[in-house]
Amino acid sequence: MIRPLPSHGLLDRVLRVLFPGVLFLLLNGCTSVSYYSQLADGQLQLLRAREPVAKVVADPQRDPQLRAHLAQSQKARAFATEHLHLPDNPSYRLYADIKRPYVVWNVFATPEFSLKPQNHCFPIAGCVAYRGYYSQSAARGEAALQRLNGMDVSIGGVEAYSTLGWFNDPIISSMMSWGDERLATLIFHELAHQRFYVKDDTEFNESYATFVEQEGTRQWRASRGLAPDSGTQIQQRDQFIQLILDTRSQLERLYAQPLPAEQMRQRKAATFEQLRADYRKIRDSQWAGDKRYDAWINAPLNNARLLPFGLYDQWVPAFSALFKQVGGDWAKFYPAVEKLGGLPVGERKAVLRALAGSESSGG
Repeated sequence: MIRPLPSHGLLDRVLRVLFPGVLFLLLNGCTSVSYYSQLADGQLQLLRAREPVAKVVADPQRDPQLRAHLAQSQKARAFATEHLHLPDNPSYRLYADIKRPYVVWNVFATPEFSLKPQNHCFPIAGCVAYRGYYSQSAARGEAALQRLNGMDVSIGGVEAYSTLGWFNDPIISSMMSWGDERLATLIFHELAHQRFYVKDDTEFNESYATFVEQEGTRQWRASRGLAPDSGTQIQQRDQFIQLILDTRSQLERLYAQPLPAEQMRQRKAATFEQLRADYRKIRDSQWAGDKRYDAWINAPLNNARLLPFGLYDQWVPAFSALFKQVGGDWAKFYPAVEKLGGLPVGERKAVLRALAGSESSGG
């Protein structure tokens, strides 16, 4: 197994030799070598692009706005280790300019009348509901092939991702359009994944990291004497996600019916139109016309575009309850999360449901 080394330069030299071979040995042989080759090459290019944040900040020839943004990020990075008990390593103390808007493009695919995704399994991350490509053209090529096979397909650009502690992850130039606080939340979220990760349980992993992100951001704001976030954007996001989840439930009921294909397509299209109508009603009556989700809702809709929703926060109330049980002590919280993650899947979900129930009831 390759483990992170203190010098990212030395790590790069080692990985140039070892990483492609290790990748091909570990991953199953059901997918083409070309796909795994682009994964290895893309990751290596990202690693080679890294440089210490301190070097960028100290260089007067670099963009002043970039230097200021990175300098602020390092305050959040120090807070993550010193106050949130997150890993103390070179991750997010490095910077990589990738000269493109996204680091990777994910391709999601489902059957025309199903919300079951095409899963792809990897030895480190486990099974996920997408395939990632470091080239937008390669992602579009894969999407075109899936459409020819009659699948619903969606492509989503990703500005950042975590290697779960295998490598020292950098702050990426694709993240530089974010504000200081959003960048801080990303650092908290991804370092939480490095601290603990359960293979093949996306809902657990993302809900846990999202809780760390949210509670960490609350504490980060308090440490700087800032008032708590008003929660308006979070409330709007939650309402929007609930609309998507309700639509998914409606589609699942629809797809369970023994209808002719053409009638199924008509009802499917009507369900998506109802989603748009419900969204506009909430936007105009409750959000004062805030159009932050208009671009998403007005783009072509299909099953695949609904897949990512709900994965990141399903069990956040459960982790909130667990945090309260340990008295808000991070040093006790992570072992409790690890114990929970070590349970068999059925038992784990039962405990999560009980925790979430106690949180909603105020117990």
